Amino acid sequence: MQSQLRLASSAAVSRLMGALLLPAIAALNGAASSAAEPGSPIGLWKTFDDRTGNARAIVRIYEQDDKLFGRIEHSFKPGSESRVCNECTDERKNQPIIGLLIIRNMRRTDEGYGGGDILDPESGSVYRCKLRLEQGGTRLVVRGFIGISLLGRTQTWERQSSQ
Repeated sequence: MQSQLRLASSAAVSRLMGALLLPAIAALNGAASSAAEPGSPIGLWKTFDDRTGNARAIVRIYEQDDKLFGRIEHSFKPGSESRVCNECTDERKNQPIIGLLIIRNMRRTDEGYGGGDILDPESGSVYRCKLRLEQGGTRLVVRGFIGISLLGRTQTWERQSSQ
């Protein structure tokens, strides 16, 4: 009886250790690799025009000083490699579209990420922004707004494999 208890107890400890260690090992592997974790918006995203549904760009979201930022890495608009942000009114005016910082200072919130801003390079307008992951981290809901979140636009971006 005592040996059966020891075996049952040993099996329970093994299952518990496996349940605790496997996620920790997976998290460490994810942090060490260039692939983004599904629970984080860090990584590459394909953006879409919310009016036409056409692909617009590839944006890399990265973390710096506990905040998220996003840069355009590729644009699907012909001639983008030589375009600059003529419409921008801040320090990004006349900066190349490729490499342009469009998401700034996003912090984790209860609902996702917020507190930062997003630039629409087509209009030069800067909006307050909220980000929220959906579908297991494969979709990023991006809400740009003025004042309150009800006054704005929403886009859904698709996660891309890291390059």
